[in-house]
Amino acid sequence: MPVTSSSDDADDCTTDSNLERVEIVLPSGDFYTGKWSDGVPHGLGKYLWTDGCMYEGEWWHGRTMGRGKFSWPSGATYEGQFKSGFMDGYGTYTGACGQTYRGSWSLNLKHGQGHISYANGDSYDGEWRAGVQEGRGRYVWKSGSEYVGTWHGGTFHGVGLLSWVSGNQYDGLWEDGAPHGRGNFRWADGSFYIGIWTGIGVGQQKGVYFPSLSVSTPVARDPREAIANELIKCHIAPVETISILPSEKTLNWIGAEADFLQRQALWRSTMPIKMMPGRYGSVDASTLTMMTRQPNGHAMMNRMAGFDRMLLSESDDDGNEGSIPTRECEVREFVSDANKMMSRGGETSVTSRTKKSPQRIRWVAKDMKKQGEIISRGHKNYELMLNLQLGVRHAVGKQAVDTSLDLKAAAFDPKEKVWTRFPPEGSKHTPPHPCCDFRWKDYCPLVFRTLRKLFNLDPGDYMISICGNDALRELSSPGKSGSFFYLTNDDKYMIKTMKKSEVKVLLRMLPAYYNHVRAFENTLVTKFFGLHCVKLTGAIQKKVRFIIMGNLFCTEYSIHKRFDLKGSSLGRTTDKPEEEIDEATILKDLDLNFIFRLQRSWFQEFCRQLARDCEFLEQERIMDYSLLVGVHFRDVSISQGAQRAAIKLGANMPARVELIVRNPEGESPLIGEPTGEFYDVILFFGIIDILQDYDLTKKLEHAYKSIQYDPTSISAVDPKQYSKRFKDFIYRAFVEDA
Repeated sequence: MPVTSSSDDADDCTTDSNLERVEIVLPSGDFYTGKWSDGVPHGLGKYLWTDGCMYEGEWWHGRTMGRGKFSWPSGATYEGQFKSGFMDGYGTYTGACGQTYRGSWSLNLKHGQGHISYANGDSYDGEWRAGVQEGRGRYVWKSGSEYVGTWHGGTFHGVGLLSWVSGNQYDGLWEDGAPHGRGNFRWADGSFYIGIWTGIGVGQQKGVYFPSLSVSTPVARDPREAIANELIKCHIAPVETISILPSEKTLNWIGAEADFLQRQALWRSTMPIKMMPGRYGSVDASTLTMMTRQPNGHAMMNRMAGFDRMLLSESDDDGNEGSIPTRECEVREFVSDANKMMSRGGETSVTSRTKKSPQRIRWVAKDMKKQGEIISRGHKNYELMLNLQLGVRHAVGKQAVDTSLDLKAAAFDPKEKVWTRFPPEGSKHTPPHPCCDFRWKDYCPLVFRTLRKLFNLDPGDYMISICGNDALRELSSPGKSGSFFYLTNDDKYMIKTMKKSEVKVLLRMLPAYYNHVRAFENTLVTKFFGLHCVKLTGAIQKKVRFIIMGNLFCTEYSIHKRFDLKGSSLGRTTDKPEEEIDEATILKDLDLNFIFRLQRSWFQEFCRQLARDCEFLEQERIMDYSLLVGVHFRDVSISQGAQRAAIKLGANMPARVELIVRNPEGESPLIGEPTGEFYDVILFFGIIDILQDYDLTKKLEHAYKSIQYDPTSISAVDPKQYSKRFKDFIYRAFVEDA
């Protein structure tokens, strides 16, 4: 691959030290010239594809980002703003046939305020949503006729006035491009008809005709015939279809999408280290091993828990506290003599230090790799991911902005579903796509739209997270229920495949769930944002149901410990060997080696909210849920950084944990004895897995296991008993900080 480069210009906008100017001919025949950094375009540059497409403008680490111009072989061009490879922001599209649109874009679609001039001389000025006219707008035909009013799905819908060049007018309600509801039709001579319309074919009902005062011998006229003749002349010009989207092209600059995604992941994992004020030195995270400093000042190397760590004491060679090299927001506090018991709940005894504070130890770890496998081209679920993204974009983009929080009972009806077909060639309401024909189902769309509003989700941000240019990540193995989990690239949302029985449970409890989360802003129960289904319509006839929910651990903090707590003991320990346990391992009740100490006000609020949430789940006959807890160990030196994040119940909560040692003969087999060793932490927690009702299967499981084990130790118990046992355990694991 021929490459020529030169030193970076001094006036370039970026400060990357390895930025260079290059001219590259790729193996595919594509050509790039411009700024280059870390193996990808970065800065101003021009890219020419072999099929004739070209982009010239700003790049950001391999993505078109900022202002630029994209041109197609047909002669069509787009000039304006780009975001993550998409036409996004304000821009002008000029089609090959002469159609021109100037206005707002979102994810390659006209979205917001915009003006379009059609090749036939017509024009439209108004609001757009997901590529079609939606909201208020004005359409003017070349003939001089015009419509001013509301639109839906690219046609007249709602209240509007259509004035023909002949002088006739219709002013009233519309539905799908035809008069529907109360309205009046006025002839050019002043005669008019007022009535209720039910479309052109059926006609009007309960209407009254008023002749013009200038007519000497008035004769009743039929408004149906008049308006039908006029509407024939008023076709809405089609919006030009974009053959190839810029976002589809930017992924192919290296010739292989998977390699591109790997490069992006590598870039994100090697961001420059920002040193804190007053610190010195640097640490190569790729070569870290565990190192504890001895009294004589020498370092001792050691391996720990399946990955390399560095442990440094706070004392220098003379016993005085001194600075050590650290990475911002990656400094951890830990206890060196408790390492063996951190993952198994205290099988090794620890000397009590209640009279003396334990030696403070800093833990600097290399960056955690993002969980899951990137679903790139060639992955078995790549097409399913594209189906999901197309469906979510359609579902969210087509919905109205204004939604009342007061919903009618009909919105919660389990039969309230919307099916949409996505043919590969596209349709009036769906874009063309490279996948097989599939159908998309939205369950109770109005309810979930309102839930997203209730949870303060911005529709645009929601679509970009799920449907943007970044692929989803699939977690390595399915959960115990057999469901698969996917994470968005920004970690904001988790997508879980669902069994039909789980969908039925959620739809059954949806009214109560909606009322509960609306009544209690600080509820700890899982936040649900959308319930959907993809049905492949080919020979496979496969249905995949899935729920979109919030990810508890979407945070800038590293989560060092994860616990899934139910309050039962049977099988409640991790099944991983100790050497394989790492920061992504989810530990269970018998692995718990901390008591969580909350400030008084937060502890009181936590107890109140946990009781409310458990009461709600008990009333809905739900059991087998758990409290998922994430722990970030923090250092005093960066405590101010924690204060910048919004603190709420269950998220970014400053607290302390006390190390405990399990005593098999103690009062509770799940809670050990305190050691008096405390560590400052940031906590994240919430109640998950709330879709298992106490059905026949669980009742049989309870009966079978009760014969072999202590009935109080198993998970499958009656919801009332489950709620009580769960609360009793959590109230012992979480206590007020003295």
